[in-house]
Amino acid sequence: MILTLKTGTSRQEADKVIKKVKKLGYRPHVSRGVDVTIIGMIGERAERYRDVFEAMDAVDHISEIEKPYKLASREFHRDNSVIRIKGLEIGGPKIVVMAGPCAVESMGVTLDIARKVKAAGVSVFRGGAFKPRSSPYTFQGLGEKGLKYLSQVRKRTGLLCVSEAMAVDQVKLVGKYCDIIQIGARNVQNYDLLKEAGRQRKPVLLKRGMSTTIKELLLSAEYIMSQGNYKVMLCERGIRTFEDSTRFTLDLNAVPVLKKLSHLPVIVDPSHGIGIREYVGVMAKASVAAGADGLIIEVHPKPEEALSDGPQSLLPSQFERLMDELRKVASAVGREI
Repeated sequence: MILTLKTGTSRQEADKVIKKVKKLGYRPHVSRGVDVTIIGMIGERAERYRDVFEAMDAVDHISEIEKPYKLASREFHRDNSVIRIKGLEIGGPKIVVMAGPCAVESMGVTLDIARKVKAAGVSVFRGGAFKPRSSPYTFQGLGEKGLKYLSQVRKRTGLLCVSEAMAVDQVKLVGKYCDIIQIGARNVQNYDLLKEAGRQRKPVLLKRGMSTTIKELLLSAEYIMSQGNYKVMLCERGIRTFEDSTRFTLDLNAVPVLKKLSHLPVIVDPSHGIGIREYVGVMAKASVAAGADGLIIEVHPKPEEALSDGPQSLLPSQFERLMDELRKVASAVGREI
């Protein structure tokens, strides 16, 4: 149930409504706009208290959200959500590019890549310390040692860092060293993991699973948001279809659909979505044209020696050229990088 307060309602009057929601045993979810405050009272049989809130002078009107993903929907928050991290805005007019190796390998290689992508205009450095691999015999990541490397990169370059947490007990650990916690495609419906990410206050990059529908992705975001963490970014990274000429099928339809259904920022990962270096740049540019709020791209100086996903990683020189091309596309659609 959504309680929309009257225009100009004071903070004091809004707090009275919030206290009433809490007193009835529900968790209030508050969305404060420029003029209007919306309070989400979400839970079983919330509608039975409709008369209670209709009697409160601060409440303008009450409505139901029909979609199962309440907090992630446009009905709860009409404007685009902007996630702010140490001066960086994700979801605003500027498109944010995240880049780095698939896996953190060593301090030297990691720092070298970080400096090169920063010079090209990147704001966020990506690198996996815990790696969910299809085969148990392939490189599984450096764990906390890799996270410490990322922390050093952040100190030496000023870049923000994002890395994946694969298990509940890794969420706080990743949050300790990084600015953004990534939930990977294989864990998009790991509900205990999602709830733990929701209990933190770090921004979350939530990747769509290879067989996950848009509705299911938004419901996964709802798990995080239901715990009080609204700093969620939705990431399209390719889905599994009958087509086998690329690693996955990058579903760019998802970008405008998600932007219509949800207020959350939308990021696209063309590296995993395609899996072939030759096509990553083209699909990155198409993602910007489709309305993405950000990109996450893999870069490695020696892809043939990379311990993970070398075939889809761009060389630093290729990435630098791509950034120049992305700026032109962004300008054409009224945005910037």
